[in-house]
Amino acid sequence: MDDEIAPADYRDLVDSLKYCVIVHDAETKAILWANQAACDFLGFTLDELKPLTASDMSGRAPQYSREMGLAWLQRAVEHGVSAIEWCTRTRTGEEILTEAIAIRVALRSRTVVLSQFRDIAQEKEIQRDLFRTEGRLRAFLQNLAEGIVVLDEAAVVEFASESAARLLHVDVEHLGGADFRDFCDPPTRRLLDQQLASTSRGAPVQRSRYRLVTPDGTARWYSASCQYLDLESDLHGHLLLFHDITERVEAEELHRQDVAHLDYLARYNAMGDMAMAIAHEVAQPLSAAANFLEGARGRLTGAGHEKVVWGLDSAKAQLDRATQILTSLRQFVVRLEQSMQCADLNDIVGECRYLLDVRARGHSVDLQVFPSAEPLPVRCERVLIGQVVLNLGFNAIDEMARWPLGQRSVEIRTRVTGTSAEVSVLDRGQGITAFPDGRIFDGVFTSKPHGSGIGLALSQRIISRHHGRISARENSPHGAIFAFELPLSPADDASGK
Repeated sequence: MDDEIAPADYRDLVDSLKYCVIVHDAETKAILWANQAACDFLGFTLDELKPLTASDMSGRAPQYSREMGLAWLQRAVEHGVSAIEWCTRTRTGEEILTEAIAIRVALRSRTVVLSQFRDIAQEKEIQRDLFRTEGRLRAFLQNLAEGIVVLDEAAVVEFASESAARLLHVDVEHLGGADFRDFCDPPTRRLLDQQLASTSRGAPVQRSRYRLVTPDGTARWYSASCQYLDLESDLHGHLLLFHDITERVEAEELHRQDVAHLDYLARYNAMGDMAMAIAHEVAQPLSAAANFLEGARGRLTGAGHEKVVWGLDSAKAQLDRATQILTSLRQFVVRLEQSMQCADLNDIVGECRYLLDVRARGHSVDLQVFPSAEPLPVRCERVLIGQVVLNLGFNAIDEMARWPLGQRSVEIRTRVTGTSAEVSVLDRGQGITAFPDGRIFDGVFTSKPHGSGIGLALSQRIISRHHGRISARENSPHGAIFAFELPLSPADDASGK
């Protein structure tokens, strides 16, 4: 038929193949024929190739022995097809790694084995390079401080690096397919949804801060960037890079609190200056009024003036009290040491006693002070530590002012605790169970209707500055105990050496 290909044409077709083809006798394994590509690859003519055996065209390593080559061809005879990686040796002695496939073909005249092979040395080298690159990338990603995840439109994790799993305290296999929003606190979840909705192909990178919560409940801050990723036929979605900045955020918050505390101290110092001016100005008319009263009393002699004398004596007593208050206030305010000095903590509490008594009497609170029998030498700034004593004492007195008269009691105690000196203020009020989140000293705790909580926050900063510790705990059977400890000074410091 005209549409049939002549046998000679079949040979020309096979000769035109780029694959190397060698035909073996199925029984003897002798070479019957080879195409031109095979002859060119091996460097032999067809006539030179026919008498050769497997050992003449194979690498010298044991795994490429003649027995191994014959076994490969025999597997094709028995099973129809057999594949192998084979090191082929050319006429010049060059050994080239090839991929070889042997196929059994039943011809009319005999059964043969058609073997095809091609050079894969370059592919193997590329594969080795890829394996090395993959290993390096895996090592880099594993030790990377930055987490990498790819999210789909619904925030489901399509890819996650080991570093991301480590930051989130989960196994990397469990992170794949998880909803990334489950790791976000509510504000971060809303922010993430907004970014996924607005980040598309070509959109600029969006940078923000995320607060992520691990399965064990630990919350940390991360700096994150979100951009659209599109790797053709491989991976596309939202690429999220994030690294831990918790320490930086905490430092920023601490700085913000320090600025607020410094502002508070500045206002406090300004109030102190005003108080000094007022005390100075008021002291003179008070003294003059006391003199006038004393003079008027001296002129009232004889019977019938007892009530007037009593009234003048009472007025004089009130003037004396006002003078004492102003004197105490002025003495406290002007004591503005700018450096540390050794002081007895008992003395500092004693210096604050009068102002505390004034506040306590004004609220009908029974104030009792129990100083330590032994000295409590500490290195401190007296005014700042006195401020802490007043803050804690005033808070306790104000708390007890809300309770029935018979229950209004506040105690201030000092003692040695190991290597520290402690001042504790005890009240019988509502206690601290209503505030279980541990933020008493963060500037948000106050039981006063119009309080700001800044006094406790300021006290905490002052004590920390002095390398001490401040705490709050429940009193028994009810109430609160606020206490602070300062390191005791060595004996030579206490003696002024």
